[in-house]
Amino acid sequence: MRFFVLALVSFLALANNVFAKSSTGDSVLVVIDPSLKKEDYSKFFGGLEERGYQLTFRGPRDAHPPVEQYGIPGFSHVILFTPETKSYASDITPQSLVGLLSENTNLLVTLSTKQTPLSSLSTEFSLIPPPPGTPLISHHPARSEPATVIPIPVSESPLLTPGTSPVWFSGVPHAFGNSPYLVPILRATSESFAADSLDDSGADALVDASEKAGEGLWAGSHLGLVTGFQTLKNSRVVFAGGVEMFSDEYANKALPDGTPSGNEKFVKDITAWAFRETLALRIDNTTHHRAGEEVPPETYTTNDQIVYTAHISAYDPKTSSWKPYSGITDMQLEFTMLDPHIRIALPPVAGEPGKYQVQFRAPDRHGVFKFVVDWRRKGYPLLQTSTTVPVVPPRHDQYPRFLSAAWPYYAGAISTSVGFFLFSALWLAGDVEGKKKKGLKTE
Repeated sequence: MRFFVLALVSFLALANNVFAKSSTGDSVLVVIDPSLKKEDYSKFFGGLEERGYQLTFRGPRDAHPPVEQYGIPGFSHVILFTPETKSYASDITPQSLVGLLSENTNLLVTLSTKQTPLSSLSTEFSLIPPPPGTPLISHHPARSEPATVIPIPVSESPLLTPGTSPVWFSGVPHAFGNSPYLVPILRATSESFAADSLDDSGADALVDASEKAGEGLWAGSHLGLVTGFQTLKNSRVVFAGGVEMFSDEYANKALPDGTPSGNEKFVKDITAWAFRETLALRIDNTTHHRAGEEVPPETYTTNDQIVYTAHISAYDPKTSSWKPYSGITDMQLEFTMLDPHIRIALPPVAGEPGKYQVQFRAPDRHGVFKFVVDWRRKGYPLLQTSTTVPVVPPRHDQYPRFLSAAWPYYAGAISTSVGFFLFSALWLAGDVEGKKKKGLKTE
């Protein structure tokens, strides 16, 4: 019976991915705190449903529906709108959420100024939260809202729509660790800082820290407000410093200059990236062969002309299909044996979408080599492939019969042979004539 249920769950998960809005599936589990009302986030949840996602809601302490069953995730994506929840059901722990990422499930996590299990989870992804009770504060620009409700300009990013208006933010910032897999999405303004009070009692400490290190530890634009993380399996997680930025109130709130805020567009972009709806790439296949041939050989010979080809596609959420993609201009190919012997650009082929090809000469060294493509860019999935091939020296009948550089040696050998032949012929002929003359004189 358990085997049948496991097979049914796997089949349903596969069927869900066939016509999916996301490249990994459309099922979304929303874990929402009882203190929050779904009606206050109707634009966010309604936008997800309009884009084709299937939302399932549950409380943080509810046991059903389970996040994972029989070791298989029950949902393609999980949203945690539980900024102040301190206890969860047994299937939601920092360890289980990390395990979901390894099973190809994506996460959207909202944080708060309180110390919660989600704060501990963020540290696992190289984020450094401030002390509890220290929200982000800024007195600029001048506005009627409290100092903790801040309009944040949106920087350019490949995962965001160009020209997005500033967004309203209220919550907690975080500092960045040294992980190369972090993807900063929204940063604090240079005038903002994290403090436990709205008065200016701690201003002197911030000024002193700024004078010593350029910016205080919890002040300035080096702080993150919304940050993504992409694993080696290309699953994604987004940490947002406050749940309010997803609310209808902030989506409808006008900016200090009277223009509409960019909250609705911004949260749509970050969910599209987190759910691998956008910037989803993959390597379909790779081939290699000698120039002038089509079939890959069992072995290559030193100095062979080798042609390497890779086919790359991108996910198109409009058609729920993968299409050839030729937008990468900085990909490289390495032909390596322990260390790269050859590193060469792998450009797209004009007129053939999704095809990347390069031709190069095999090094004059035999051994076991690898074709390696390892393309890593922030916000984009990791494109990595490796193919092992042997390179051997030429056989005895594959060397050229004559070398132009060896003509002096050929001439020396020929002249020596001719000279020896002439000398031998003259010496032998001269000895016979001498004997004949001697015999005639005797008679």
